[in-house]
Amino acid sequence: MKIMVVGGGGREHAIIKKLKENKDVTAIYALPGNGGIKMDAECVDIAATDIEKIVRFAVNTKIDYAVVAPDDPLVLGAVDALNAKGIACFGPTADAAIIEGSKVFSKNLMKKYSIPTAKYEVFSDVNSALEYLKTAPIPTVIKADGLALGKGVIIANTLKEAEEAVRSMMLDKAFGKSGDNIVIEEFLTGPEVSVLAFTDGKTVVPMVSSMDHKRAGDNDTGLNTGGMGTIAPNPYYTKEIADICMDTIFIPTINAMNKEGRTFKGCLYFGLMLTPNGPKVIEYNCRFGDPETQVVLPLLESDLLTVMQAVTNGTLSECEVEFADKNACCVVMASDGYPKKYEKGKKIDIPLDLLDSVYVAGAKEQDGQLFTNGGRVLGVVGVCDTLKGAIDAAYSKVEKISFENAFYRSDIGAKALKALEEQ
Repeated sequence: MKIMVVGGGGREHAIIKKLKENKDVTAIYALPGNGGIKMDAECVDIAATDIEKIVRFAVNTKIDYAVVAPDDPLVLGAVDALNAKGIACFGPTADAAIIEGSKVFSKNLMKKYSIPTAKYEVFSDVNSALEYLKTAPIPTVIKADGLALGKGVIIANTLKEAEEAVRSMMLDKAFGKSGDNIVIEEFLTGPEVSVLAFTDGKTVVPMVSSMDHKRAGDNDTGLNTGGMGTIAPNPYYTKEIADICMDTIFIPTINAMNKEGRTFKGCLYFGLMLTPNGPKVIEYNCRFGDPETQVVLPLLESDLLTVMQAVTNGTLSECEVEFADKNACCVVMASDGYPKKYEKGKKIDIPLDLLDSVYVAGAKEQDGQLFTNGGRVLGVVGVCDTLKGAIDAAYSKVEKISFENAFYRSDIGAKALKALEEQ
């Protein structure tokens, strides 16, 4: 079987490593991939958003199955275009990917179908938004409507910060057209939980829960990033809470999308806040999270390709999806300066015996040597029976890997360990 994976980051590397475990897979192509992914797949220099070239490559190469991993190509209709040529895909069509592509759509969907979320207002006029802020509770959350590389959400702790965020999005176009419309919503409190779920539009199979660490610095300080590390499972996400989420959020969301004529098939990401008033949705993503995938997939005991095909074929209810009763921790090694300005081209040294547990996010390969080529460079993963063991394993590997100006958080999983101690 020839497989094509669209995307080129750590998430895609984790997906590819898992797909390789299937003995029927004869070739995996990554579009565009990266220098590290090159060790596990054939990289093809086609941008993830170049739908026309992706389809042409898939047809010419006689691809048997495609996985479209990032949000941009999904929202742009990559799955629709590939399906039109008879190529089976894992991932939602564009009309379903809007659940991430437009925060206004997703908030209105939740309101219409009584899915618990933060109170909110939508604005397309900057003056109306600024006027509303004068009476809005502070802190408040400002969100750009469209995709913004995971950075289009600002938590404003003062009225001045809120006004600056609105002007930045709507007037300065910090996120381009994504800021033409914005959502101003209630600030929720409580532990955050990420839950990825396989769904074929009928059956919902949640994966192991996880906890992301978004801020660049220890103790959740510094700028928001695409994620500096994750652990799984999330200790705050108990069996009782999982049952509540299934009944009040997961199944109602799938049913709502069906009623809207936007059946969702693929991986639906639920970003949740466990508030004093119960679990609420912070955001939906229409794909595997990054770096959540790097801790969830190593715990998957079932064959990933088989599960993905069941999603595509609408037979997920007949497919066994099993996860190991273990813990995983991913520590992201980034380039100094990320998420703002950073240097590229630094030589990366990874001991050969660690390659299986390293997911490369931003690197290029030259003459058999890896060099940094992004803000987030590597995701280093440890798996163990205990969370403490997984964290220790991840950091012991990090200490053996080096590149100039590398930085990483030293407290990934610390909050989760504390939560376990308090239980």
